[in-house]
Amino acid sequence: MELVVGRVARSHGVRGELVVEVRTDEPDVRFAPGTTLYGRMPKSSATREFTVESAREHSGRLLVCVDGVDDRTAADALRGLLFVVDSASLPPSDDDDAFYDHELEGLRVELADGTVVGAVTEVLHSAAGELLSVRAADDGREILIPFVTAIVPTVSIADGLVVITPPEGLLDPE
Repeated sequence: MELVVGRVARSHGVRGELVVEVRTDEPDVRFAPGTTLYGRMPKSSATREFTVESAREHSGRLLVCVDGVDDRTAADALRGLLFVVDSASLPPSDDDDAFYDHELEGLRVELADGTVVGAVTEVLHSAAGELLSVRAADDGREILIPFVTAIVPTVSIADGLVVITPPEGLLDPE
């Protein structure tokens, strides 16, 4: 299974720099000069290899130069590209409260009383924080649950379970 570590948002300047939305806790490792990255377009399984030439932080995002992307046209062609790594190559997390996105996807979501809510389909990263996208068991709709301890007090990878204590109205259909 692959894990997304970044997404190309757009080009920057005329020399082929890529504005990358980082989706890893270790951008300095994942995007270090000389590192090989694999990229694929959304909804495609074909990957392409890239070598990082340089990376620097700019306005809360990462500006990355990769080998072979030397101008704005080439950079624009990569808009939406997902940089991915093989999740099997990742070391286990040392932090009991830290999870890789792929570890959460597919977990059953229940209320504290055992009522099944649904299953995690995706972890969304936003400026406001992480959200669990949950497919509701009863009608299949998407429920977005803020991934904060007050609402998600328990995550058990071993049990395949996420327990939530949502505030009133969070689970109500719109």
